[in-house]
Amino acid sequence: MPITVRPALPFDIHALWALRTVAVRVGCATHYAPEQIAVWTASPVPDSYAAMLAAGGGIVALQGDIIAGYAMLDADKQEVDAVFVDPARAGLGIGKRLLAALEQQARQRGIARLHLSASLNAEPFYAAAGFIALREEAYAHPSGISLASVAMEKALAAA
Repeated sequence: MPITVRPALPFDIHALWALRTVAVRVGCATHYAPEQIAVWTASPVPDSYAAMLAAGGGIVALQGDIIAGYAMLDADKQEVDAVFVDPARAGLGIGKRLLAALEQQARQRGIARLHLSASLNAEPFYAAAGFIALREEAYAHPSGISLASVAMEKALAAA
């Protein structure tokens, strides 16, 4: 079944967050302790999600009627906030497609450089997409835990 992409809408928030929770539990289990994952995945949807969606910063990948993945752009921070793919649909190029759509959206908004804080398991994905690792850092997660991550950035070609 083909993958289609559309803007994420406010009514998608809970489905997106559920997908993110599964993706973190499965994808991050090889790089983070079970205790960290438990706290990380128990955190509620951040208020910033509604604001990013209202600003048009979310993109959803669909396989039929099923959300296969999503990406979020925080245009104010010039930051990739999230790229998550349903682990059951990994390896289909969904993440690459979402990230490319997010980069296009950023270019259309006049953003010349994107930043992100990559989880350790996601660093190779972003590096393959042209993001450069700047430094390892401790990401202060809103739940109160500290997660090892990698600060990365990518210069975008003009739109």
